[in-house]
Amino acid sequence: MQNKVIQADYLLLESGLKEKWGVQVQDNRIVKVAPNEQLQQIKEAEQIYLHNQILLPGFVNGHNHMYGFYSHGISADAVVTEFSSFLEDFWWPYVENRLDHRYIQAATKWACIEMIESGVTSFVDILEAPNAIPGGLDAEKEVVQASGLRGKLTFEACERISKENADAGLMENDRFVRENKGEHHLVQGINSIHTLFTGSDEFIKKAKRMADENGAPIHMHLSESCYEGDWCREHYQQTPVERYEQLGYLDRNVLASQVVQVSDKELDILAKHQVSVVSMPISNCEVGGGFAPVSKMLDRNMTVGLGTDGYVNNFFEVMRAAFLVHKANQRDPQVMPAKTVYQMATSMGAKAIGLEDAGSIREGNLADLISVDIMLPTPINEKNIYDQLILFCNPQNVVNVMVDGQWLKRDGVLTTMDKEKARQELRQATEEFWKFQ
Repeated sequence: MQNKVIQADYLLLESGLKEKWGVQVQDNRIVKVAPNEQLQQIKEAEQIYLHNQILLPGFVNGHNHMYGFYSHGISADAVVTEFSSFLEDFWWPYVENRLDHRYIQAATKWACIEMIESGVTSFVDILEAPNAIPGGLDAEKEVVQASGLRGKLTFEACERISKENADAGLMENDRFVRENKGEHHLVQGINSIHTLFTGSDEFIKKAKRMADENGAPIHMHLSESCYEGDWCREHYQQTPVERYEQLGYLDRNVLASQVVQVSDKELDILAKHQVSVVSMPISNCEVGGGFAPVSKMLDRNMTVGLGTDGYVNNFFEVMRAAFLVHKANQRDPQVMPAKTVYQMATSMGAKAIGLEDAGSIREGNLADLISVDIMLPTPINEKNIYDQLILFCNPQNVVNVMVDGQWLKRDGVLTTMDKEKARQELRQATEEFWKFQ
């Protein structure tokens, strides 16, 4: 049995900031949260002191596309004019349709490194690579498992290629979910479809039925821009949320990502069915989607997490964006306080992706922890801690990362991943990937 006592100068609990507090970790669980002076009396444990650091729960990246690196700096001859053009003229032909297992693994390695360095300990990744199934999720799993991160992986099934490919996507998810069930699996599966405009009613109902049978949540992109709403009203004379409700799709096991262009009525329906949401403030800007009504979701007591979308993977930048863009959009500096954003990145984000025992430091929870250097130019205190973390910290401030009781980063050094090797592998893979002819 591994038994560690981790003492820090500060510890951030849901109840507030504690000075000279820490935790005892046995195997993969937090078994004691207490002042350092009490923890020092535990003689049978390894004693670790984190000087000038604050101990936090690890961040939760609720929505990632790890293969998204292949679009970073890409010189594609596509002119994107609006959201459907982004998908049809660029994203699908230049990126997703060209992925194979080797490309997926090279991107996954670098994504895991960026997440660890950014303090992310748990994540959901959505793979849409229609020509990489079967086995695309297994290719990701091999890398994620080696990294030590806690990951929930899913294939984004849809009918845009063919009905046969859509069914293959559903089977990829169902198989992966069933093969990776149980607490002992750091890497697990969930189910996923793309959108209403890439799936028939029959397909969407089948996907939900399979998810109910295998017991894992189901994910979809929802109203990332005006396009899906306009399309749905044209084809069904309904909003997307109304259509999903009519299909019997919505319940507390649904994870909706983006959720940007939605009405108050749609939010009421989502809240009624206890649908969780993951917001991507930076990528919403990239595609011109707009500003998600996150404050309205929170007013309805909806569970809302944060995600990178595989775009800007610095999770501190994502938190900063969530803190800032809604203030500007609503012209209200009181909107989205730093504490709320921090909760979306930790406890609320964990709940959104179905991790009830993560996202906060409490006895019995998983030992998914990070420490952040607090030697900032201005000191931290009870009143400013959330602003200091979100506005003025970056990955270089993350000193230690622990997942499931194991160090993934120790004293600023990655312990499970070879950063330079992964960088070279991705650069080589990208150079090949960008040869479009």
